[in-house]
Amino acid sequence: MTPHDRPPAPSASRGEVAGSALPARLTALLADLDAFVAAEVDPLEEQDDNVRFFDHRREFARTDVEAGGVPRAEWEELLAEVRRRADAAGWLRYSLPAELGGRDGSNVDMAVVREHLAHRGLGLHNDLQNEHSVVGNLVVPHLLHLFGTGEQREEFVEALVTGERRMPFALTEPDHGSDATWMETRAERDGGDWVITGRKRWITGVHTGTHLLVFARTSGRPGEARGISALLVPADAPGLSVPQFWWTLNMPTDHGEVVLDRVRVPGSAVLGAEGEGLAVAQTFVHENRIRQAASGVGAAQFCIDRSVAYARQRHTFGRPLAERQAIQWPLVELHTEAEMVRTLIRATAADLDEVTARREPAVTIGHRVSMCNYRGNRLVCDAADRAMQVHGGMGYSRHLPFEHIYRHHRRYRITEGSEEIQMRRVAGQLFGFLR
Repeated sequence: MTPHDRPPAPSASRGEVAGSALPARLTALLADLDAFVAAEVDPLEEQDDNVRFFDHRREFARTDVEAGGVPRAEWEELLAEVRRRADAAGWLRYSLPAELGGRDGSNVDMAVVREHLAHRGLGLHNDLQNEHSVVGNLVVPHLLHLFGTGEQREEFVEALVTGERRMPFALTEPDHGSDATWMETRAERDGGDWVITGRKRWITGVHTGTHLLVFARTSGRPGEARGISALLVPADAPGLSVPQFWWTLNMPTDHGEVVLDRVRVPGSAVLGAEGEGLAVAQTFVHENRIRQAASGVGAAQFCIDRSVAYARQRHTFGRPLAERQAIQWPLVELHTEAEMVRTLIRATAADLDEVTARREPAVTIGHRVSMCNYRGNRLVCDAADRAMQVHGGMGYSRHLPFEHIYRHHRRYRITEGSEEIQMRRVAGQLFGFLR
């Protein structure tokens, strides 16, 4: 029986996922997932020198320096082949509604799966670059499904899942990141069309995007949440250009600068209600932040486990490193924190599922989602840094995966709502400032 043949599984309750314990159905799910990876993904990674994308050559094998630092075509083609295999086996769409070919994967399910895949380490099953995973984090197709018109859903949803279409999320600007209500990009009516003028930055995937989901102010004043609209913009629209890609700590880069110089789109290009674009942008925030935090815990546990194993077999001055308290205690601290953050993530995901089932606004537990996110992101950076230290010179080298894990996860302390923004959200609830 394939995953497609099985009915959607019920969500786990908070009690069922406390700590490291998992209900039997999730244990079986992970075993099925591992079997798929072993049969379909690992052999692909081992053939045709594809290991070059994961060993010490990884950054250079993946990066097309001459093209501005974007991912090489052969690297992205390999990732696309994995996604095709995952979709055929029923894994790629797991989180999507059944009507889209998914399995209605809950927030608990996705948190457990994301942690598990990251805990396996680097590989084609769940690479850190481009958020690639055999269990897809299909944000934009889900947004089109929720907010799109019939015509928009027909044109984009399936095509976005299969990769026939790609739609980067164009929210951030050179002078405005987390303060999106102050964005300067504007869209003005001209007859039945919208004319968009502005500039966007850090637009991930624009090098292969067929369309962009552009957020622009269509009414209201700077600082107001209402009055911002989401518009579907063809990447080849006259007046849209990508003058550069920003080189980052984590390479290759696909984070482009986008200029919109009086770009014209029809009135039907608006996604969701006019002036309510931030509702579109925020709809997936809670689920995405939970998944991101879970990946951080998984990668952190990988670093901890590898460090413990190394300390047990590495001898200095005639004794194993594992006998040194200077080695033990930092790893004990990290291991304890991983257990605490894991417990918080799974409990929060279960509560988020219950809130969603009752059709209540997820904002009621948004502060806890923020706790999960900023602590999970910080944890994996600390764990990767400690793993480098425990492994010494080899830990600092590119022959081990820790520097790659650090470079990737360090960005999440800034993106998707910076660490400070997440803490601000928690403070707002704690001190009663939220309205």
